[in-house]
Amino acid sequence: MNRELRITGDGSHTMYVSDMDESYHSKHGALQESVHIFIRKGFQTIEKSPVHILELGLGTGLNVMLTLAESEKSGSDVFYHSVEKYPLNAAEFGKLNYEAMIAGLPAGSLIRMHEAPWGIDFNLSDHFRMFKEHSDFRSMDPEGRFDLVYFDAFAPDKQPELWTREIFSKLFALMEPGAILVSYSSKGEVRRVLNSCGFEVRKIPGPPGKREMIQAIRR
Repeated sequence: MNRELRITGDGSHTMYVSDMDESYHSKHGALQESVHIFIRKGFQTIEKSPVHILELGLGTGLNVMLTLAESEKSGSDVFYHSVEKYPLNAAEFGKLNYEAMIAGLPAGSLIRMHEAPWGIDFNLSDHFRMFKEHSDFRSMDPEGRFDLVYFDAFAPDKQPELWTREIFSKLFALMEPGAILVSYSSKGEVRRVLNSCGFEVRKIPGPPGKREMIQAIRR
């Protein structure tokens, strides 16, 4: 996968994949997009501790860093399981500017997270425990049940094989009743597949540059 570092509209970094002509985040602002979708419409809606989070698409680690900072601020305990098939290398993650832009983030967290071994639990703080699974979504095997799912795959038109009934049915089975799935996509086909798996699907306002996003409840 050929990637290059790019700066988005709010000054935060993303990666651009030339093979797919696709960026990891919105050109309008990686940071503000992830805060809106995964923190405000995801993490901040879960009123319990500990919170068990499953992320599909570790990518640059931005969602991890934002969730870590939020857990430090709120005191919520988090177990975070992230799945990624194409990890960034040291030359790539070493240039990301997230630590300079995210308030309350423990120093060195981004590098420690990326350098941590795959397949082993590790702590990023007293409140935050993490497990990285080096796997394709279709063959992932996370343990336990989750309160929140960050669905952060590449767009459905770029990787349609990751937005299927097979994937969402597997996620439904891994989620606690009342658990929430959030995604930047609001495509009709995605909503229909989620509905067919048993989710209650809501279209809610999206981040700057995107009118709507999906919040799906596991009933």
